[in-house]
Amino acid sequence: MSEEIKLLKGNEAIAHAAIRSGADGYFGYPITPQSEILETLMAEMPWETTGMVVLQAESEVAAINMVYGGAATGKRVMTSSSSPGISLKLEGISYLAGADLPCLIVNIMRGGPGLGTIQPSQADYFQTVKGGGHGDYRLITLAPSSVQEMADFVTLGFDLAFKYANPVMILADGIVGQMMEKVTLPPFQKRRTEEELRKENPWAAQGKPADRKPNVITSLELDPAVMEENNNRFQAKYKKIEENEVRYEEFMCDDAEYLLVAFGSSARICQKVVELAREEGIKLGLLRPITLWPFPTQAIAAYANKVKGMLSVELNAGQMVEDIRLAVNGKIKVEHYGRLGGIIFTPDEILDALKEKIINA
Repeated sequence: MSEEIKLLKGNEAIAHAAIRSGADGYFGYPITPQSEILETLMAEMPWETTGMVVLQAESEVAAINMVYGGAATGKRVMTSSSSPGISLKLEGISYLAGADLPCLIVNIMRGGPGLGTIQPSQADYFQTVKGGGHGDYRLITLAPSSVQEMADFVTLGFDLAFKYANPVMILADGIVGQMMEKVTLPPFQKRRTEEELRKENPWAAQGKPADRKPNVITSLELDPAVMEENNNRFQAKYKKIEENEVRYEEFMCDDAEYLLVAFGSSARICQKVVELAREEGIKLGLLRPITLWPFPTQAIAAYANKVKGMLSVELNAGQMVEDIRLAVNGKIKVEHYGRLGGIIFTPDEILDALKEKIINA
C-alpha cells in the first residue's frame, strides 16, 4: 500500500503531520492535555531528517514570539498549547495577525477558568473566534472531530495561513487530542529551499538584496490614518475569507424537523443522538461547523426556514449558541445544552435535553 496508516493519538497525529507537511519549526512549552505534540516531535527528531527545528521554549510567551520571528522570515512555523497557555500567547497572536504573518497554532482545550482541570472542555470558543487578544483581528479556526482530521488540518492550516497571510488555529479538546484512532498520514512534502521561499514570499525578512527596499515586518503604526487603512485592509481580507473558506458537515439533515449544532468531540456524540432520536420517530439532523471562524452563518440561517428548533451542544456554559442565535435572527427557538469542568455528556442526556428544551417546551 502506498498510504501509511498508523494508530495514533490526536496529538501524535499533529506532530507527524507537521513533519510531513514541510514545517520549518515548532516552538512550544509542555502543558496537558497537549504535551504529546512536543514529546512526539522530540522523539521523531526531525532535525536529523528534514531539518525542522523543534525547540522547547522557557515559556509560552517566549514560544509565541519565536513563532513571530520564524513567520517573519516566511518559514512554516507552529506552536501548540492548552487553554491557559494560549491565554499567555494572545498578545503575540495579536501581533502576528497585525503583521500579516502566517503560522499555525494548536489549542487542545482543558476545563477552566483558571488552571481548572486537565479534562476536556470546549470553553475556549469565545477566546478563539471573538479575538481573545487585543484589536480587531480574526483567526481562521479549524475544529477537528477525529484523529484523521487532526492530521489533515495541519496541512490545510498551513495552506490557509499562507494563502491569506494570517494565523490559523486548530481548536480541539482533550478528547480528540488523547483518543487513539487509525489515521492515514499525509505524504512527505519537502521543506522549501531558500530560493523557493524568497520567490513565494517576497515580503519576508530574508536579508535585503541590492535591488529592493528593506522588508519591514511590524504591527506598529503611529499614524492613525495609516492604521485605519491597515485595519480596513484586514477587514477586507476577513470578508474574503468568509466568502471562500466556510466549511461544515451535515448529518441526516435532508428531512430534519429539529437540528443539533455541535463541533469537535461533541459532534461525534451527537451523531449517536441523531440515530437514537430517529429510532423514536424524531426527525433530527446534525450540522457540524468545521470552521468555527468563518462560521457557517448562512447555512444555519437557511435551516431556520426548514426546522422547528435547534439545540447547540457544547462542552461549556453556552458560547457557540450565541452565533447560532445571530444566524437564525429570532426565526426559531435556539437553546444550549452543555456539561462543565471536564464531564462528558451522554447521547441519552442530549436527547433528553432536546425533548425538554425544544420539542416539548
